[in-house]
Order: sequence, then C-alpha cells, then structure tokens
Amino acid sequence: MPATDIGSSERLLAELRGWVEHETPTTDPVAVSALIGRAEAELRGVGGAVERVAGRNGYGDNLICRTPGEGRPVLVAGHLDTVWDHGTLTSSMPWRVEGDKAHGPGIYDMKAGSFAAFHSVREILRQKVKTRRPITLLLTPDEEVGSPTSRAIIEAEAQKSCTVLIPEPAGAGGACVTARKGVGRFVMTIAGRSAHAGGNWQDGRSAVVALARKILEIHALTDLPGGTTTNVAPVFGGTRPNVVPPEAGCEIDFRVATVEDGIRIEQAIKAMAGDDGDGITITVTGGMNRPPMVETPAALALYERARGFAAEHGYELPKQYRGGGSDGNFSAALGVPTLDGLGCTGAGAHAPFEHIIWRDLAPRCATLCALLETIEG
Repeated sequence: MPATDIGSSERLLAELRGWVEHETPTTDPVAVSALIGRAEAELRGVGGAVERVAGRNGYGDNLICRTPGEGRPVLVAGHLDTVWDHGTLTSSMPWRVEGDKAHGPGIYDMKAGSFAAFHSVREILRQKVKTRRPITLLLTPDEEVGSPTSRAIIEAEAQKSCTVLIPEPAGAGGACVTARKGVGRFVMTIAGRSAHAGGNWQDGRSAVVALARKILEIHALTDLPGGTTTNVAPVFGGTRPNVVPPEAGCEIDFRVATVEDGIRIEQAIKAMAGDDGDGITITVTGGMNRPPMVETPAALALYERARGFAAEHGYELPKQYRGGGSDGNFSAALGVPTLDGLGCTGAGAHAPFEHIIWRDLAPRCATLCALLETIEG
C-alpha cells in the first residue's frame, strides 16, 4: 500500500466528474488551458514547484509540477485534451453513473488516468510523504493529434528522468502496456488536369483515378504477420460528375512494430511523390509520428513491480502489446524505462459508449501512487 492516503473510489469519482464536465477538445486551447489552470492552482496550493508553458500553434498550455527530492526524478505524464467536441456532454454523452460504469466524454481516454496522476502528486505534496525520488508531473494539451507542440517537452523531461509512467487507459482485462506500435501519418495530394467528362474526356487527367491506384499500392504495404498496417482515410477529390477531376487527396495512417519497418514504409510512401510526365503530379508530406515502444528488460522490471502492488490492492495486472501509440512511445525510444496503460479500467475510447469502471479508481490510483513513492531508478 502507498504511504499516501489517496481516498476512496467514491471520493475520486466525485472530483473526476468536474474534470469530465469541463470539456477539452484538442482544438480549443482556451478550454484545455482552463483545466490546466485548475490543476495548477491545486498544485501550487500544496507547495508544488509549478511551471506553465504557454501553448502555441493553436494548442493549449502544458503544466509541469516538481516535488522535492534528490536525484533523477520519476516522470508521470498524461494529456488533458480529448477527441470530443464542445456540446457532446449535453447531447450524446452526458455524465452519468450506471452501476459500476461512469460515462462521459474523455473519461476513459484519458481524464481518469491524468486525474489519478494529478491526485497522487497533489496528495503526496499535501501529506508531505517522502518519496525515494522526486516526481515530475507533466500534463499536456495535444496528444490526440500526435503531440505536435508537447513532444519536445515530453522528451526533454524524459531525458532528465530515471523512469516514465504513463496513465493511459488500461486495456482488456485491466492490462498495462509494455510495448506499442510506432505510428506514422502522411497527407497525399494529387494534381491532374480538368476537362469536360463528355466533350473532351481525352484531354483530362483524373486525379481521382491516380489516387485510386496509389491507395491500392498503399494497402498492399500491409503485412499483418509482421505487424505493419496501413489505412487510407479520409479521401477527397473532384467537384462535379461531368468534370474530369483535377485534384484529389487522402490522409494515410500506418503502424509498425520496428524502427526498420517504419523507415521502409516511410520511404515507400514518399517514393510515390513526383510527376508522371503525363499531367499527374503527386505530393506527399508527413512521416513517422511516434517511434515504436519496444519491450525491454527495464520495462519488464517496472511491470513486475507494478504487478506486485496491484496484487496488494486486490487485482491482477496483465501486460499488453498495443497497436495504438501514446506519449510513452517518445520516452521509450530515448531508452528511458517506460510503463504505460496505468490508468483506469473501462472501454470505448473515442466511442459513444466511453466509460470507466469507477470502483477501480482507488486501487488503480493506489498502484500508480505506490510506484511514484518507491521507484529508486
């Protein structure tokens, strides 16, 4: 058990409700920064050394809070942005508790986990619990779109740290995460030549047809046994059915198991760019967004420590290799021992039935808090 009294699941749920009912779509920096401000005030009030990094490029602020201590800190990092637009709370996903499930936009991914990290650090400071290493809490505004403005901060703090803990939501069976696929994103745009679809079809060069061919090439790069997948969506092109379309485009997502596969896929898609000499020009932008998070002996040692604490708190903690990326990909790629998926149980990330199993809030938070107290580096 942690030395810190983290309270009951009922207590945690009551405060978490305020975070969920404060809607924070990534695209609204004011809303995200306002929740950052609420966390900042609480942490300053209990003596945390707080730094607020102003948002940029249309994203919200970042918050860094440090606790006292000697040596390289333990970093615990979570994001406050969600995929849900304003008004979701009053339309399709109202806050509600039904039995063991608590529903609301972003509650599972990942306000419950970020709140658990915040709550643990706040209570360690409030109760003046001595930890073996200092703690750095990082709350970020843009994970749901690839962490474009927070990545440098995450990597800088990770490089200073002995260990990184990521309270992203737990997986099936309550699993935490010791490995993740790498993630890449591209935008492909195609310029062709317009013409009347009936009167002079032969003079046109269809950007849509060129795009269709490229989509099939991209799809063919998928290698399920090797852990590589590609996906094209959304797709756009053309204006009217009687006009040969002069422009088309798409976005491309790819997932890979290894750095080498990431380089291979990136090179293959970038090689599709160029001019075919017959009126079609293809432009490709983007690349790897998150490197693979590879399971290491250090990550497994962290997992075994967490599993032991979980057993003390009355639950099993399996581990999982997950296809989705997180900010843990960044720290793991730097060689810093990283354990992910330490948030609450539940289901429905990015889906209308998103929920947590709220009775698991206290035991899951207790495990996270025990790790923060006892990791020695």
